[in-house]
Amino acid sequence: MNIKLADLIAAIDFVSASPYENKAFLHKTSGEIYWQSEEGFGLEDLPEDIDGENYLEIPSNHELDLGKHLVMEFVYEFLPDAASEVQAIFRKKGAYSRYKSLLDNHDLLDQWHQYQADAQERAIREWCEENGVEVDG
Repeated sequence: MNIKLADLIAAIDFVSASPYENKAFLHKTSGEIYWQSEEGFGLEDLPEDIDGENYLEIPSNHELDLGKHLVMEFVYEFLPDAASEVQAIFRKKGAYSRYKSLLDNHDLLDQWHQYQADAQERAIREWCEENGVEVDG
């Protein structure tokens, strides 16, 4: 099975947007992705054997270790003097918008987006390798 990297990124972003409400599944043979949301999106289209061995559940960014851990990795490398400030930011709701504002003030926002995209691609490729999925792109 071969799947486009962009399709996997879209599915992971969908799951990550609301990890307790959204799920996505990859059919191991066809490479087709099935989307499910607690709000009803995709529920009628799911195969009956979606929980079976023919499908892989698409992970969230958190499951790929791309959340706060990645933020702190970036901060320690590019903005070490702000590490305690960033840790404090992530103790409250709305952390990512405040974090991005901090990065913008230090002209690091574009660098963060690239760092995050590169880390996500590495994590996806590793997940694919572990699960026998070939990535196209």
